[in-house]
Amino acid sequence: MTPAKDCIAKSGIIDHLDNQKIYVKILSISACASCQVQGVCSSSDMSEKIIEVDRNGAPDVKPGQLVNVSMDASNGNLAVVFGYLIPFVILILALVILVNFTSEGIAGLISIGLLAPYYAGLYLLKDRFQRKFRFTIEL
Repeated sequence: MTPAKDCIAKSGIIDHLDNQKIYVKILSISACASCQVQGVCSSSDMSEKIIEVDRNGAPDVKPGQLVNVSMDASNGNLAVVFGYLIPFVILILALVILVNFTSEGIAGLISIGLLAPYYAGLYLLKDRFQRKFRFTIEL
């Protein structure tokens, strides 16, 4: 990624490598985790995540090395649309339509049930999404 492009970047540490992928461990911290009163609140969240990056075109790195992992910001926005916006629209539309034909409880259950085929479709298309949502490494 060039610095002029808008991108989403996180720093991480190279966890391990194989012939095709570089695995980068990043520490995902919610805003609550860095809050000064996190001990009072139970919503603090901090977790490690592993990001896979293709070795093609990546610089030479070694396990334990500190790197920056970045993705084009437009791809991040597209991921939010597929992960949150479209399921929300499916849920609300189904609920509004079905509440006219059945009870509210049944309409709610069917609306939630309609998300299963949507997410199953996303899972079946995961290879296509992995080609679209590419991460790059910068030293």
